[in-house]
Amino acid sequence: MRLLPRRLRHGEEATLVEHLGELRGRIFVCLIAIGVGFGVAYAYRGHVLDWLNAPLPESLHKPVTFGVAEPFMTSVWVSLWVGFLLAMPIVIWQIWGFLAPAFQEHHQRMMVTLVLFAVVLAAGGVAFGYFVALPAAVHFLTNFDKEHYTILIRARDYYSFCAQVLVAVGLVFELPVFVIGLVQLRILSAARLRRQWRGGLALCAVIAVALPGIDPVTTTLEMVPLMALFGLSIVLATLLERRRGRVQSTDFATTAEP
Repeated sequence: MRLLPRRLRHGEEATLVEHLGELRGRIFVCLIAIGVGFGVAYAYRGHVLDWLNAPLPESLHKPVTFGVAEPFMTSVWVSLWVGFLLAMPIVIWQIWGFLAPAFQEHHQRMMVTLVLFAVVLAAGGVAFGYFVALPAAVHFLTNFDKEHYTILIRARDYYSFCAQVLVAVGLVFELPVFVIGLVQLRILSAARLRRQWRGGLALCAVIAVALPGIDPVTTTLEMVPLMALFGLSIVLATLLERRRGRVQSTDFATTAEP
């Protein structure tokens, strides 16, 4: 009996029932991974909450709750999201395992590289969000007009804000993967990106404003890396097109040989 679903090969025929059975198995694996991640996060929820509370000012280091069940429900909610984050590599791998047979072998290798690159960028985005964007945003917001308010931070709202900032910055850091995918599909080209770089920067500013983060500090700290990553995307797209051109030239020379 197989413990994990078998990945089909490219071009391998399978019935609808077999596809549904594979999908069910992969969903089951994802749910188990999320459950295990939730269990680990809940067991160490004190460390997780301390980690999230660290950007708060010393006087507001512990958020407040306003209900009998709110401490329990908030800890469960935070543990669930952290558990999903811990299980994300397995979830992505299961999604890829189900979709991989639709791609040819060389496209599969490219997609695996892009997925690994996306995971690294997402981790870098979360780290940037936690160490740079979140402390700056919390400092700005908790000190804004503080002489006019008695500031109390509700735990549920604060952890939702943390999740929004970290997810938004993580998505910002995925820009190079998105651009490279469009270049690989020949929807975009490096030459077009270079010609329209001003419009690209303006679009980055619009995206940063549209992302979660109501304060100007968070928006700015999302906009700056977004613009820098757009520049990196142009460089990577240029290198990708040059490599593709060399491969095509080599293939053409090999085919032309008598």
